[in-house]
Amino acid sequence: MEKVNPFEVAQKQLDRCANILNLDESVHQILRVPTREIHVALPVLMDSGKIQVFQGFRVQYNDARGPTKGGIRFHPEETIDTVRALAAWMTWKCSLMDIPLGGAKGGVICNPKKMSKGELERLSRVYIDQVWQFIGPEKDIPAPDVYTDSQTMAWMMDEFSKLNGKNQFGVITGKPVCIGGSLGRGDATARGALYTVREASAKALKIDLSKATFAIQGYGNAGYYCAALAKSLFGSKVVAVSDTKGGIYNKDGLDPEKVNAQKAKTGTVAKFPGTKAISNEELLELEVDVLCPSAIENVITDKNASKVKAKIVAELANGPTTPEADDILYKNGVHIIPDFLCNGGGVTVSYFEMVQNFYMYCWEEKEVHDRLNAKMTTAYHAVLDTSRKYKINMREAAYVVAVNRVVEAMRLRGWV
Repeated sequence: MEKVNPFEVAQKQLDRCANILNLDESVHQILRVPTREIHVALPVLMDSGKIQVFQGFRVQYNDARGPTKGGIRFHPEETIDTVRALAAWMTWKCSLMDIPLGGAKGGVICNPKKMSKGELERLSRVYIDQVWQFIGPEKDIPAPDVYTDSQTMAWMMDEFSKLNGKNQFGVITGKPVCIGGSLGRGDATARGALYTVREASAKALKIDLSKATFAIQGYGNAGYYCAALAKSLFGSKVVAVSDTKGGIYNKDGLDPEKVNAQKAKTGTVAKFPGTKAISNEELLELEVDVLCPSAIENVITDKNASKVKAKIVAELANGPTTPEADDILYKNGVHIIPDFLCNGGGVTVSYFEMVQNFYMYCWEEKEVHDRLNAKMTTAYHAVLDTSRKYKINMREAAYVVAVNRVVEAMRLRGWV
């Protein structure tokens, strides 16, 4: 697969928006680069008794609208440019969802699959030891991301609390519910995405979701919940799913729970009984109503975009489509729900978690779902209306809405 620099993609997307908005060049240049980057060395005592030094990052992209917010990834192929891109997309995502936060992202270059629980805890705590002065409930609030989870966040919150001499539940979101986490956080990304799919189907494309077919690339947290909720909320048929080891297809539909049980047992969805083996690339080209790229960046490019047959591409992953592919899909009439709109449910419920932490009161799960539904529906229609007004694609429209709000905050604060 062609290697694409994700931060260059994020900058290209912003450049297109700047042209549409006729942004002042100085404002445009400020928005093209992160406000702050933190690079840290992380010495960790391994189970072998030796010290291994890992490289970590935290990028705080723009805080004009409020404290920065964004996940922390543990990944062997993590790069600073990936973290920069994700921090930029978080900035636009928080703005688009109209929550009072800026964008950030963190990462550590490591292979968590080859590390023990003890090693991961020590790495998590050392990361906080190195960045704690730059984060906090009113500065920058991390969350889980690729290969981190609620346990990772619990360790990080605990370490930050020790350094501050008091409980600081609000420094981290995505925590276990018993120590300040929010109900409804586990499936929030997928649930929010499906609320936008519902709106697109009803208002833009007139698709009956009870008869619709889904293909989902990536069967991690977001992919699994997307499959399960598509079936339970709408009665849709999930005909294909995949992970890093391959994909499976059954035209009559898959049982998301049984597929997930196999993945938990064997580590992959591949070879699920009664299915045809397909590649990740083949999954993207299936004739389905809704295609959900839910894994990594840059999987739909100018090389394969013309082969995408789905009516809706709902981007649960960050940056799965390149700008060149956007043009092809738009020309072919494919309705894209862009990443920082489609997967905005995660950060929105993380924000709800922050609110609950601040006033020490927990909402019922239905209240979380209702508030998420309202946020996702409003954001989708703001983007759809802007797309129609300017006659631009949905990603460009999402940028126009989000960037306008950030620029307005910068101007009101006297930054530009």
